[in-house]
Amino acid sequence: MEKPANLKDSIGAYAVQCFRCFKWRLIPTKEDFEAIREHFTEDPWHCAKMPNNSCDKPADIEYDTTRIWVIDRPNIPKAPANTERLVMMRKDLSKMDIYYLMPNGKRVRGTNDVAKFLQSHPQYKKRMSISKFCFVSPKIAEETVAEDCEWRLGLGNKKQKMKNSG
Repeated sequence: MEKPANLKDSIGAYAVQCFRCFKWRLIPTKEDFEAIREHFTEDPWHCAKMPNNSCDKPADIEYDTTRIWVIDRPNIPKAPANTERLVMMRKDLSKMDIYYLMPNGKRVRGTNDVAKFLQSHPQYKKRMSISKFCFVSPKIAEETVAEDCEWRLGLGNKKQKMKNSG
């Protein structure tokens, strides 16, 4: 599967929080992160699962405002073989959009698109289940967005309008 040049994740680094010490650890690849996320509730991640690591070591990365953090839900299935789950930040930082890049290079934006793809490409029906596609977007951690960011300023205006109308 060849990914078009303009389709890149907005995610700069993958990290997971240890359920024992609450330190953040960088995960080397997207595939490793997806494998951890897929089973996070039934098999919570902890520092000792990473080679040469323990809760006694300093965090790999701090949860702060040096970057915008987005928090994904646990237990999202790993993308089916020959597909890729893409997480794209909107330019105005209002939310993240989820797409899957399919084996033919096309992207799908929802389960209806997946169903249409499987209908048009029956050779994938036995290898892909719609239940393995999750379009729930990660939450932007509002407290990590800079105070002067256009998104935060817009959010403040929305809250003020709601306050004034109520």
